[in-house]
Amino acid sequence: MTHLLRCSVHRRRFPVQDSYPFDLRVLRGAEPFELDRPVTFFVGENGSGKSTVLRAIARACGIHIWEDSDKARLARNSHEELLHLYLEVEWRDGPVPGSFFSADRFRAFSQSVDEWAIEDPEVLEVYGGKSLLVQSHGQGHMSFFTHRFRIKGLYLLDEPENALSPRNQLALRRELQAFSRGEAQFIIATHSPLLLSLPGARILDFDGEAPRPVDYADTENCRIFKSFFGKQAQ
Repeated sequence: MTHLLRCSVHRRRFPVQDSYPFDLRVLRGAEPFELDRPVTFFVGENGSGKSTVLRAIARACGIHIWEDSDKARLARNSHEELLHLYLEVEWRDGPVPGSFFSADRFRAFSQSVDEWAIEDPEVLEVYGGKSLLVQSHGQGHMSFFTHRFRIKGLYLLDEPENALSPRNQLALRRELQAFSRGEAQFIIATHSPLLLSLPGARILDFDGEAPRPVDYADTENCRIFKSFFGKQAQ
């Protein structure tokens, strides 16, 4: 199922050009990029902007991002969370609900679920009937994926493979393939060649001046792993 069709970047309206995130190289092209497949992957080197754009799309779509706002920071960038104001998203049949997943924010979300469950234990049924905090990182993530994706919506995932073993990365790949045939759409920033191999997915490379479609075999992730394991087999 596809709910979100494309995203446009209004670069000419940026408040600044030389401050993050508005100085990201991938935003220079300012071309609309297509999201009209059930699964779209964002790939690119660390710092290419794939997670930043993913977060901005979530905000442009009205999807909440769980934050641990109590933590202090040495310095703050007043522009850091404003990119979504300069994105335009196009829906197929109007907005749908959804969620944003990030491993570094998952614990804050899991703690909130536990707090809700104190008042209403049935809340846990949405996530497998068990507190996400009493499971390992990987188990908690898989429990969230397996149960949350059954609900119609748009799901944005920032490097969901971080806590997953190779076996569970393949299990997540199967879940994505199954749920994307229903009413779920996924946009995923990832470094995982296992996830990227999902048949029919669109892969957008963020290492240029605009997100550009790339074939699986041509991704740097795939080439590096293929080269490494090829040498190990010699």
